[in-house]
Amino acid sequence: MNNGGHGGPPYRELCMDFFARIAESRILEAIEAGLFDNLEGKGQPLNLDDESYIPPELKMAYKILKNADCLPPELELRREIMTLQDLVAAMEDEAEKLLQMRRLNFLMMKLGLMRPVSAQIMEHDLYTPKILEKLESKE
Repeated sequence: MNNGGHGGPPYRELCMDFFARIAESRILEAIEAGLFDNLEGKGQPLNLDDESYIPPELKMAYKILKNADCLPPELELRREIMTLQDLVAAMEDEAEKLLQMRRLNFLMMKLGLMRPVSAQIMEHDLYTPKILEKLESKE
């Protein structure tokens, strides 16, 4: 039985509860500050079935995975990376932090190998228009 060891279900649940409480607290603070008052689409139903980003040859596979309550491997790995990043940020034990950072680097490398192009190029494509828009608005 693995009640106190790292990586076992009780440890993972404890971490998830911790992060859920942090997320809930930040959401409540944002609500109180009025940050959600003027969001685009407020009061409109969410379109949770938008598949425009999925290549046509993968739509059927994604639909099967969705119906089976499974995420595609890349998204599952991204979720694991995000959870691990939050966990590492909250760690105080330097030895454990280093161990988890090595694991995080491995997962990020694995994610990079799953992509058809470099993650840096993809990030560049995401942020370049935003940066240019900000620079143009300051002129």
